[in-house]
Amino acid sequence: MPDLFIGLMSGTSMDGVDGVLVDFGGTTPHVLSAHFLPYPQALRLAFLDLNCPGNNELHRAAVATHELVALYADVCHTLMRCAGRPGAAIRAIGAHGQTVRHQPPAADTAHPYTWQLNQPARLAELTGLPVVADFRSRDLAAGGQGAPLVPPFHAALFAQPGVSRAVVNIGGMANITTLPAQGALRGLDTGPGNVLLDGWCQQHTGQTFDADGTWGLSGTPDPGLLARLLADAYFHQTGVKSTGRDRFHMAWLQHHLQGLGHLAAPDIQATLAQLTAQTISLALLAQPWGAVPLSEVVVCGGGSKNQQIMQLLAQALPGIAVTASDSLGWPSQWVEPAAFAWLARQHVLGLQGNLPEVTGAQGPRILGAYYPA
Repeated sequence: MPDLFIGLMSGTSMDGVDGVLVDFGGTTPHVLSAHFLPYPQALRLAFLDLNCPGNNELHRAAVATHELVALYADVCHTLMRCAGRPGAAIRAIGAHGQTVRHQPPAADTAHPYTWQLNQPARLAELTGLPVVADFRSRDLAAGGQGAPLVPPFHAALFAQPGVSRAVVNIGGMANITTLPAQGALRGLDTGPGNVLLDGWCQQHTGQTFDADGTWGLSGTPDPGLLARLLADAYFHQTGVKSTGRDRFHMAWLQHHLQGLGHLAAPDIQATLAQLTAQTISLALLAQPWGAVPLSEVVVCGGGSKNQQIMQLLAQALPGIAVTASDSLGWPSQWVEPAAFAWLARQHVLGLQGNLPEVTGAQGPRILGAYYPA
């Protein structure tokens, strides 16, 4: 029997809404329709502004969220229309919301919190469908980071018996899931993915991202700048960890660029790509793979389209196949929204959604809050 859920994801790249309609009724999940709706520029800027303290934040957040949920509803209606499935066939929507602040538990964080803008009750009204939202807060309440939440879905989708494989998601931030042939999986945020690359590209070219990594490929990485960036304490933390724009943002980059005015803009872009690739590869190689070494890395998210990052990952991981998830039948932009469809299904079935060994929570938890149609 069909087992249909919608997943919606708007990530730290803040470029728009990815949505998928997934059928979990078979032996493996199957995407029936997918749709991407870009943010209007004014909305994107509003979300970016909400990453930093400012005046009248509550009102500005409410206004931006109102517009966001209208986009969510548009994506849901498009998904159902394209798949030819009426709303009555859909069991629930999994709507992650737009993260604007992420302050997980840490030695220097007295009051950990994570904030995803969303109006799930309104989304239920606009679509006539049940909505599961607020996935991170229960894990956080249980002492976890509230992130990353996608590793268990990565395992359901990409784990292969007898093979040590890793999944790398490169959005605004980058996270890894390790799927060793033997032993427990692990997952963590490695640091910036596209966030600095996108910001630097827009600042110097006017484009919101470096299409195919072409501009970065025209530059030469600077070892001195790379060393400065890699000195950040986050990259040297061990164990569970997660991060976001609160830590890695353009002001962080500008601080490290002080005294380096001689560097050309494309060279800095190339260095930022090196930072993303090197922090990912180092994190992968540091994992306990056991008797069966890592042989394949599957990359999803927008960063899989960046030729420079993909080339750098392949160079940093000699003898290990580095491939986009598209080659396994999962276009890179489908994986994260499908993960939130899966998390919504876990909630509806009363099953755990987190992995304590990934997030650091005190135990397994059912994630999310349910808003009936």
